[in-house]
Amino acid sequence: MAKLTESMTNVLEGDSMDQDVESPVAIHQPKLPKQARDDLPRHICRDRTKRKIQRYVRKDGKCNVHHGNVRETYRYLTDIFTTLVDLKWRFNLLIFVMVYTVTWLFFGMIWWLIAYIRGDMDHIEDPSWTPCVTNLNGFVSAFLFSIETETTIGYGYRVITDKCPEGIILLLIQSVLGSIVNAFMVGCMFVKISQPKKRAETLVFSTHAVISMRDGKLCLMFRVGDLRNSHIVEASIRAKLIKSKQTSEGEFIPLNQTDINVGYYTGDDRLFLVSPLIISHEINQQSPFWEISKAQLPKEELEIVVILEGMVEATGMTCQARSSYVTSEILWGYRFTPVLTLEDGFYEVDYNSFHETYETSTPSLSAKELAELATRAELPLSWSVSSKLNQHAELETEEEDRNAEEQTERNGDVANLESESEV
Repeated sequence: MAKLTESMTNVLEGDSMDQDVESPVAIHQPKLPKQARDDLPRHICRDRTKRKIQRYVRKDGKCNVHHGNVRETYRYLTDIFTTLVDLKWRFNLLIFVMVYTVTWLFFGMIWWLIAYIRGDMDHIEDPSWTPCVTNLNGFVSAFLFSIETETTIGYGYRVITDKCPEGIILLLIQSVLGSIVNAFMVGCMFVKISQPKKRAETLVFSTHAVISMRDGKLCLMFRVGDLRNSHIVEASIRAKLIKSKQTSEGEFIPLNQTDINVGYYTGDDRLFLVSPLIISHEINQQSPFWEISKAQLPKEELEIVVILEGMVEATGMTCQARSSYVTSEILWGYRFTPVLTLEDGFYEVDYNSFHETYETSTPSLSAKELAELATRAELPLSWSVSSKLNQHAELETEEEDRNAEEQTERNGDVANLESESEV
């Protein structure tokens, strides 16, 4: 009986423990910063083999950065012209209409007050009375006169008389302020219309970047092109590597920017962009890709931002086009398909093949490992990997032939010894 009671107690205690475990208990987690919340899945969800990489710059060139908790918003008003230019079109047009409407209503109200205070409204039908503004008989007519004055239309039906000095002063003030409003708003609209952002839409980048051998050296390459016949003057190209890093002191630097040399010292970064060009970055000891191999590349969390700058030939304004490549968009062992062909008297560019690539023989080792292999073999770095492999194969063939000859000589000596012993 005691054993039965003990077993029943254990069962009840087990049920109560199960209920405690399964009962929905509200556990209040401490509020963490957004970056810390984003970093949690890295340690918790270890079964996720493929994690989406957040872009710093999108493929269309727009920066994927939002400014939050900006308390000093008055700084936007100190540069009101740039603020209006940066607004979206619907807000810009709304402000454009509102500014003119408010100024017309404001000065129309003042014209009506002058006429009302002078008593012009009480002597509308009196031919002997000289009003401030002729044919002004209400607020609507005052509003129309304000529009005619500020826009310098002057229909001639409503005119100011010389018996109203306050009206003359108001006319001068409205003319000056109207000119300032016109200059500001029209200038704002002109700058917004003539912005070179749309010109960047015709500057294209290849959808993928490639890594392959060029002149015996491992290179990172991407292609740029201009779809318009009007050229970009003084075009230049830059590239940045966006990758978080941790210093030797333990400081974590998110989205650290490292310069990628695309010909700065040789002048190859200054382009004559008449036809599509392949921009090449030699992976050497100064390159951030020096120790990255084909197997290690998919594991890296990095982004390559490319920036093409130049002046628009038609307007002389500076234009900038941007794009980016993440690790999944970098193809190891590929080259770009040629797009330029020679026709009868001219060169033709086939933009259907602009983004196409083809596979080529490329070692899967990193540039550092290739350099060590070349040093170990006492071969110059300018030799191609294929020549190194061919020479290595030739050395092995010669060594096999030499071993075969030695074996043959040994066999001949043994046969001679056996014949002599038989004699």
